[in-house]
Amino acid sequence: MRRILSIVALLLTWAGAVSADPLVGLWASPPDGKGQTGIVHIRPCGTVYCGTLIKALDPKGREVVTPNVGKRLIWGMRAQGGGAYDGGRVYVPVFRRDYPAQLRLSGGQLTVKGCAAGICKTQHWRRVN
Repeated sequence: MRRILSIVALLLTWAGAVSADPLVGLWASPPDGKGQTGIVHIRPCGTVYCGTLIKALDPKGREVVTPNVGKRLIWGMRAQGGGAYDGGRVYVPVFRRDYPAQLRLSGGQLTVKGCAAGICKTQHWRRVN
């Protein structure tokens, strides 16, 4: 019984550490070609992190209806320490494809980098309160 309680306590401690990660929260992508910004909710998904597009906004900040809202854009990201996350993928709606990706967190900015065939694209997202 003591061993079971120890395992449960360890799991609860680990779960608390994951949920307290500074990556968790709402992030705004930069405007796309139409000037629209996406709001992505990044959260723990088991032992990794994932992000879902929860809202799209036009250049004036009004909500836009798009089939991409509700889609998972980031998944499989593992914390590497020092604000680095990798091992996951990012979905790019304009290309309708996903790519290997890395994240780098620095204060209120999240650098999202996806690469394919040696060509990489980087975006800088900002934290949303």
